[in-house]
Formats: sequence, structure tokens, C-alpha cells
Amino acid sequence: MNYAKIAVLVSGGGTNLQALIDAQEKGTLASGKLCLVISNNPDAYALERAAKAGIPSLVIRKKDLGSQEAFEDAMIQALDEQQIDLIILAGFMSILSERFTSHYENRIINVHPSLIPSFCGKGFYGLKVHEAALSYGVKVTGATVHFVNEVPDGGRIILQKAVEIQEGDTPEVLQRRVMEQAEWILLPRAAELVSKSLLQKKAGK
Repeated sequence: MNYAKIAVLVSGGGTNLQALIDAQEKGTLASGKLCLVISNNPDAYALERAAKAGIPSLVIRKKDLGSQEAFEDAMIQALDEQQIDLIILAGFMSILSERFTSHYENRIINVHPSLIPSFCGKGFYGLKVHEAALSYGVKVTGATVHFVNEVPDGGRIILQKAVEIQEGDTPEVLQRRVMEQAEWILLPRAAELVSKSLLQKKAGK
């Protein structure tokens, strides 16, 4: 098999998942293949995107399983059954424990909508990140793709891209610009880089 098997974890609309699907169709994501989508929200539009692209999906909810441990066990079982090489968090609204992240060390990546170490860590997600950037008055923000460890937004940085803040930006307008100019470009690029590196490791290069 000359590609890394990728699973994408989602909670919402799945715009970053769509960027990965588009990259796979264009051939810019060639070293990895999207093989599974897992959502912790049964109403996530990302599940529709997966269905349209022919990617198998699963809904796994902590609420149904009763604890974080049981929730993570169910995900580990699904991921390992499919022999997933790389896990991509694309708007996944659940903090993962050290037990989970160490099970897939250097095999989980996340996209965060700021230039880490600014506006990141616990409590910084979604629009809150852009609200913080605007209220702080920074002139440049952006997005970061990083490896995931037990510290929220604390893993090694893979790629970053800056995006300028413009006069009159609202958090919603800024969120859209960061997605279009940074997140949707960086995430497929990082997925390709990490997939390629995992394949080389498997081949013993």
C-alpha cells in the first residue's frame, strides 16, 4: 500500500475536511488517503461531506458512552481496526487525553486558527480565537498546523501562515479570511508532508 491511511475527526461543518477532500481529488494530497471520518456530533454537516466523497464515517459520542475513557476507547478501537496511520483533527471539539495522544504519538495533527503561541491553549477555539486577536489589536494573525500532544495546542509546529487583519474586521469576517488564506491551504499541505514522512518510516528509509 503506497499511501498512509488517514482518519479525520470532526464536530461541525467540515470546511477543513472539504479542503482535504478537494486536495485528494486534485492529487495534491497523494501520499495519504482519507479512509475514515469520525464525528462526536451526529448532526455535523461534515458527515454529509464524507458521504458525498464516499468516505466511511462513524458517530461516537461521549454522552452515549458515559466517560472520556470509554469515548476514547471506542475511537481507538475504530481507528486501529482500520489500521489508520494519521489522525487529523478538523474542528474536533473535544480535548483528548494523554492516554489517547501518546497512543498515536506524532500521528495526530490539528489546525488552529492563530499563529501559535498567540491565542491558543485551553478555551481558545472557533470564534473566540478571532475575538481575542481583534480585542488585543494585533495586526497579523493566521493559522498553525501542529502535532497534537496532551497540552492543548502544545505540540510541535509543522506549518504556519500569516494573514493580515484589516480595518473593520469582525470575528466572523476574520474567521473566514483565516480559513480561506491559511487553514484550507496549510492543512492539506501538512497532511501530505506527514503522510509522506510516515510512509518513508514504514519503508525504513
